[in-house]
Amino acid sequence: MMRLDRLLATLALGSRAQVKDLIRQGRVQVNEATATNPALNVADTDRVAVDGQHLDTRTRRHLMMNKPIGVLTAARDRRQPTVMDLLSPLYISCGCMPVGRLDKDTEGLLLFTTDGQAAHRLLAPQNEVPKVYWARVSGCLTAQTVQRFAEGIALSDFTALPASLTILEAGPDESVAEVLVHEGKFHQVRRMFGACGHEVLALKRLRFGPLTLDEALSPGQCRELSDAEWQSLLGEVAFRA
Repeated sequence: MMRLDRLLATLALGSRAQVKDLIRQGRVQVNEATATNPALNVADTDRVAVDGQHLDTRTRRHLMMNKPIGVLTAARDRRQPTVMDLLSPLYISCGCMPVGRLDKDTEGLLLFTTDGQAAHRLLAPQNEVPKVYWARVSGCLTAQTVQRFAEGIALSDFTALPASLTILEAGPDESVAEVLVHEGKFHQVRRMFGACGHEVLALKRLRFGPLTLDEALSPGQCRELSDAEWQSLLGEVAFRA
């Protein structure tokens, strides 16, 4: 249950004061009856409309974004654009937050959810939720690089878990590969390549758990996950404490 005025404000229909005015003006209907009390409690199953237009009253939302290059994964930043600037007021008002982060120079699949507990479990290192990245790097990748990734790579502050490196193209100056990791530490993929003598020239996340980046999404666009997609994502951690 939620107060009617709080629900309308959460759905980004205005400030708390503005939605109270809407209600008192008789412009809000609950289950086809005019509601004039802002403190009225409404349930998930109640039908709510404003000026006769029924609302999608879900306050739990889960999104997939194709994050563009040059945008920070942060709630706010005074100097640079963030992924939150790309969300509609509805998703911000509902409390959607990124699940983990992609650095400024990395693009691709970024998830958002209003479920903080689920986000924590998806990011917990012990759950080892797989992520797949496409990378273009300097130099020629070899079987030796594949082996080093498979063994795990010691970095200055931690040892990266074993990862799967698949070489897609190998040239004398540049190579292209896919990397599957089970961690998500800061600049991890870039640092793993760097430890092998390769600079990452471009990096894009293609998959998070069972979810693959929707090719229909242009950089900066997002869409809501289907119930089946969200449940498949939760299935990654459902059997782990």
